[in-house]
Amino acid sequence: QVQLVESGGGLVQAGGSLRLTCAASIRISSTNAMGWYRQAPGKQRELVAHITWGGSTNYADSVKGRFTISRDNADTTVYLQMNNLKPEDTAVYYCIADRYGSRFWGQGTQVTVSS
Repeated sequence: QVQLVESGGGLVQAGGSLRLTCAASIRISSTNAMGWYRQAPGKQRELVAHITWGGSTNYADSVKGRFTISRDNADTTVYLQMNNLKPEDTAVYYCIADRYGSRFWGQGTQVTVSS
């Protein structure tokens, strides 16, 4: 079982920044990939950013150039740096880990961007 705990969400004005943190109960290098999803009210959950065990990243078109996914040297934490936030980025953000054919989810953290 993999436990993921997100933190760092909050309320920010448009144009501001937040950094989300996902603390994992396992070494990130033991996963196939980790990432961030988000779900806005009334919308489907969507992929925001993704990082493989080898370090390859990909992003949703809507966040390219504004968001950056990374992991720490201790190999236990994944970050999502979010810059130039827009009201449409308002959502609950979830950390995920793919490992041995299973996907694990965190409990989510709320990000609200005011205009």
